[in-house]
Amino acid sequence: MGAYLGYYILAGILFLVGMGVSTRLKSKFQQYSLVALQNRLSGREIAEKMLRDNNIFDVKVLSTPGFLSDHYDPVSKTVNLSPEVYEGHSVSAAAVASHECGHALQHTSSYSMLMMRSKMVPAVKIGSTLSQWLILAGIGMMGLGRGNQTLFLIGILLFSITTVFTLVTLPVEYDASRRALLWLDSTQITTPREHAQAEDALKWAARTYLVAAISSVATLLYYVLIFMNRRNNN
Repeated sequence: MGAYLGYYILAGILFLVGMGVSTRLKSKFQQYSLVALQNRLSGREIAEKMLRDNNIFDVKVLSTPGFLSDHYDPVSKTVNLSPEVYEGHSVSAAAVASHECGHALQHTSSYSMLMMRSKMVPAVKIGSTLSQWLILAGIGMMGLGRGNQTLFLIGILLFSITTVFTLVTLPVEYDASRRALLWLDSTQITTPREHAQAEDALKWAARTYLVAAISSVATLLYYVLIFMNRRNNN
């Protein structure tokens, strides 16, 4: 029961922190979506220009439904922008569109961390699906014998794959933002004031990935401590 209580307390704290950062990100996006770019370019036009400027002609820019659903798909080679970004003429649209194109640049240059993350996707899908069930089952049955510790350990190992994935994601996201901001600055797509606002928006977006990584590491360490404590008591 103590293990469950500790888990729920940790999960609750991390959930609240994540919600706070996510809420702040949405607030920043909405704030800067009201700031119109002086050049009046849309997110689609900015994305297409960034791709052309970097000699990328085999990536399409598409509109995808959903709020902040923007992403780059390396399989179909598409930059998918939410309607607010695709059609928008704001600082937010410029920041998000250029960030997603930053991933296209990474893909074209075979950026090592992006390649590693892509290779991890199949394992992460399996690990994220099974790990929580095995961990919860292992915690709930630890008092019934050592065999259940093995079940718990397998769950921890699977969860560790997800944790590594969140850590690998950090440099991928930060690098995409770095590429976006460098291009926005070098092409003067944004004014100095707009550039600072775009940088602020991308910083908050990156913090959502940072919180996810910290949460995953903290949760993994908590599971490991439970396992080690149980093993030492046997």
